[in-house]
Amino acid sequence: MSKITFLGAGSTIFAKNVLGDCMLVPSLQQFELAIFDIDPVRLKESELILNNVKETVGSSCRIVAYADRKEALRGAKYVVNAIQVGGYDPCTITDFEIPKKYGLRQTIADTVGIGGIFRNLRTIPVMLDFARDIQEVCPDALFINYTNPMAVLTNVMNTYGGVNTVGLCHSVQVCVKDLLSHLGIENNGVKSKIAGINHMAWLLEITKDGQDLYPTIKALAKEKQKEKHYDMVRFELMDKFGYYVTESSEHNAEYHPYFIKSKYPELIDRFNIPLDEYPRRCIAQIEDWQRKRDEIMASASLGHERTHEYASYIFDAIENDRPFKIGGNVMNTGLITNLPKEACVEVPCLVDANGVHPTYVGDLPPQLAALNRTNINTQLLTIEAAMTLKKEHIYHAALLDPHTSAELSMDDIVALCDELIEAHGSWLPKYQ
Repeated sequence: MSKITFLGAGSTIFAKNVLGDCMLVPSLQQFELAIFDIDPVRLKESELILNNVKETVGSSCRIVAYADRKEALRGAKYVVNAIQVGGYDPCTITDFEIPKKYGLRQTIADTVGIGGIFRNLRTIPVMLDFARDIQEVCPDALFINYTNPMAVLTNVMNTYGGVNTVGLCHSVQVCVKDLLSHLGIENNGVKSKIAGINHMAWLLEITKDGQDLYPTIKALAKEKQKEKHYDMVRFELMDKFGYYVTESSEHNAEYHPYFIKSKYPELIDRFNIPLDEYPRRCIAQIEDWQRKRDEIMASASLGHERTHEYASYIFDAIENDRPFKIGGNVMNTGLITNLPKEACVEVPCLVDANGVHPTYVGDLPPQLAALNRTNINTQLLTIEAAMTLKKEHIYHAALLDPHTSAELSMDDIVALCDELIEAHGSWLPKYQ
């Protein structure tokens, strides 16, 4: 029996979405759906819910919960990763509250910036533990990474873990649909091309019935900017740099040095920037799960409709040799020619029986490549810190981060890093 292993299955709703999708795919029937989580209570809840879905949809997949990670991985053909190391309490709280003492404000803090750096540093060792297990018990598995920070973790698994890894992010999937909906443009007949890095990929081309849509999009966006709305940062970036970016305005507000600035506090209101947004979401999600948990667990028959998550479509494309296009995070093997070869990039990929095939993009417009490189610098130095355990590279990563370096002095950045290292304690390895 072939096996799909889901790591981080205590994320019950996401596990239900991805594995529920698999249960609806004819080519994936008879697969074992192996689930693992370090929280035995959440793992048991996910097991009960997935078995409920299985009975309701009439799937012949087999749900197996494992207390041993290596056994969960043994013989897997596909591995899905959805872990969060350190959780909301204590690590997300730490990532936000200590920088705030230095006057450094964040919105999401899960990609680059100070929050992204430390999220990476505590997650990379766990991912490399996964890689060692995979090398031993399922070396040919395709590893699907959903965990942020996407670019760094996908890079590490490919470059240092020796694991065939593709990273998946929702931002590419929803970018065009959400943009056009926001501007009142019909989506029918629309074609697009997106490439860059995760959370900062660019809508390079967009046409409708063969006609370039960008002039219409930019004109409508200029009008939209005259009133408050949720996407003001991205529209401002498009106005100044010429292209729309995939990830949300709240994310992009902290990827650049232009928007969250103590010297210009009025920008927060002007661009409708939600500071401390991720902690609010975490609290809301925890409360929402506490409300829904008993209702879901008590349901006699949980149905499922296939979601837009790419994972089941990738597995089906490989099993059936039925080509399918995704936006994937992969190593830059000459794909985007004006970004570093060491970087993880987000490009269109085709999937078939031979696996995931990234497509060639060529040069990005120079201003877009320049913006990407500002974030790639911090990503690569974070990897250097994690792989060498040299504290100086943590400083380098933070000193090169666009938002952090625009707000704080060099001395304050070093002091902030030192305080975060101390606060993380055993969540981090020992740095020299």
